[in-house]
Amino acid sequence: MTTTSLRALLFLAVPFFPPAYAATPARYAQEQIALGDDTTNYQAACPDYTQYSAYSHRPLSEGPLELPYQRPHPKCRTFHSDAIEKVIDDVVSRMKDPDLARLFENTFPSTTDTTVKFHTSGSDTKQNTDAYDEGQWQGPHSFIITGDIIAEWLRDSTNQLSPYQALAKKDPNIYQLILGAINTQSEFVIESPYCNAFQPPPISNLPITSNGQDDIVHPAYEPSFVFECKYELDSLAHFLALGNDFNEHSGSKEFLTPRWYQALQTLLNVLEEQSEPTFNPETGRYRRNQYTFSRTTNIGTETLSLNGVGNPLNGGTGLIRSAFRPSDDATILGFFIPANAQMSMELQRTAKILKDVGKDKLAQTVDEWSQRIKKGIWEHGVVEHRQFGKVFAYEVDGYGSSILMDDANYPSLLALPLMSFVDVNDETYQNTRRMLLSKSSNPYYLKGRDFHGIGGPHIGLMNAWPMSLLVQARTSDDDEEITECIDLVLRSSKLGLIHESVDVNMIGSYTRSWFAWANGVFASTILDLAKRKPHLIFTDPTPYDVAGA
Repeated sequence: MTTTSLRALLFLAVPFFPPAYAATPARYAQEQIALGDDTTNYQAACPDYTQYSAYSHRPLSEGPLELPYQRPHPKCRTFHSDAIEKVIDDVVSRMKDPDLARLFENTFPSTTDTTVKFHTSGSDTKQNTDAYDEGQWQGPHSFIITGDIIAEWLRDSTNQLSPYQALAKKDPNIYQLILGAINTQSEFVIESPYCNAFQPPPISNLPITSNGQDDIVHPAYEPSFVFECKYELDSLAHFLALGNDFNEHSGSKEFLTPRWYQALQTLLNVLEEQSEPTFNPETGRYRRNQYTFSRTTNIGTETLSLNGVGNPLNGGTGLIRSAFRPSDDATILGFFIPANAQMSMELQRTAKILKDVGKDKLAQTVDEWSQRIKKGIWEHGVVEHRQFGKVFAYEVDGYGSSILMDDANYPSLLALPLMSFVDVNDETYQNTRRMLLSKSSNPYYLKGRDFHGIGGPHIGLMNAWPMSLLVQARTSDDDEEITECIDLVLRSSKLGLIHESVDVNMIGSYTRSWFAWANGVFASTILDLAKRKPHLIFTDPTPYDVAGA
């Protein structure tokens, strides 16, 4: 059989069954396959998922939305876990809305189905280790792409793997996958700590791709290693989060390798460099920041002002500069509060792990950074709003200027409780939350005929992001508010997957049919509701905890 005809068969491999078979994968006669079989022989024949995800595939769900089944053929999936399949069966079988069940069925395995571009346990890597430093690229490694772009973002990949962290203790495959992801991120951080997105590891033998830009960046980076080099403080916080979550759920400290410790020290060096003010506090003279970024573009958010330097920042704040936001848009005022909050909390968690393994001096250093940043946020990142009282600013400069808004991308002000920076009932947070969810006080709260939610400058002023509604649901205890958020996301997901953004006046107009990060956020939200508000989604209101299932 030719590759072309085999590809056609795989593309159409999911047959149509009557509605009674919807939302139950076992009924599709699609027997799940284990790693190590002949699946790799089929890869050349598998359809490009960017195209595959843009079209509906049968069988359809039996709800009014008739959502398609978007999982690729088993032999075209990039990773397999029995534990993931069990969670799908457990959750889907209990859900009262068949359309919502289908959306979870598609999204929960999205990362493992489609984005594990490379994974090795380390024992099967045939590589000349003489070409690398001691320990470099050794052991398990995993390369997790963001979806329709063949590159790994530190932030995206951490969030994509987040829904599976609770399964690491019970499934060796998931354990190795996440351990490999931590090891890979360690190598990325060591080599280019100021960069946000990376090419495939050299041991993968995968081809590299260009982002099509001609950026001028300091420190210089190697294009064969780095896909894009926008310095985003949250990228480094997400590196810590990946290991912290792994330890929390599995109890394992196997990731604490010499390479991880080197990555941590590299991260601490960045914090030191990016806490420096624009002007020397003793002489008043300007000093150029260690990181600069210039791109030839007519989009202001794609480059830094002042020839790649960014706007001036004051000293003595305790805050850390971030040149770009998690949306990959440039900050206006470089002290980006959500990323500082996330970094503070992840440093605190890391310090506890270090203390547990007897690294007391390093733990103290890491904890001092955490406390310094936290203090800086409360002193400089909280401002008085004429309508809402004390609120968290989105960005500040330490001189007294602030920007009051929020962006859909995580970390965000709306998500502060999810990173444990504040309790959801904290007064300042609740004031901030009311400000962010109002069109009159958040310039990027977008509302139209069909859809509403928080957007951001990355896509424009007509598109809100479903991700913002999912964060809103997870930070609410109000059943009506949660239900409205979930229903909006569900109605905007007519292709059975979560989009990056949706036109608020035309719900069928969206960006990105394959965006694994958003799929992971949706899956995490459903698992949160299954445990916290099961009556909203299950026929049986008994809570479901994926960690104990």
